[in-house]
Amino acid sequence: MPGFRVLICTACLVGLGVSVSDSAFPDTLISIEEAELAPQKGAVPNSGRGVTRGPKILVPDLETEQPSPMHFQVKFQTFGGSIIDLGALKITYLKSPVVDLTPRVRPFAQATGIDMPDAQVPPGDHLLRVDIQDSEGRMASRSFRLRIAP
Repeated sequence: MPGFRVLICTACLVGLGVSVSDSAFPDTLISIEEAELAPQKGAVPNSGRGVTRGPKILVPDLETEQPSPMHFQVKFQTFGGSIIDLGALKITYLKSPVVDLTPRVRPFAQATGIDMPDAQVPPGDHLLRVDIQDSEGRMASRSFRLRIAP
């Protein structure tokens, strides 16, 4: 029927045992169904501060509400000639249960950071954690809140 559209709930497909590839929705950082999951108990943003020679994870000022789609950027900084080991990159949405966002952002990741120009994120507050490691085996972790305008 012309003009007829079908909306498919990805969580429903997964619940029915249908495999849903993240590449089918290349710009989705967080789905509506994932945003509706319960928050992870005790999860809070951290500053990533500390005296270390390990890599740093730099996030822009995300305390202000952003529109969706948003330009999702995270920068990595290394020291002493080391480089970021992209194989160790992990991005987690801190919900219960946690949601691994790594496959969604991997195409946008480089040794200098993550640059996803049109990330689709539902309205609300979303707590994410980024874990990285450098070529010397030093690790860094940072959690931060994304605020998306309704």
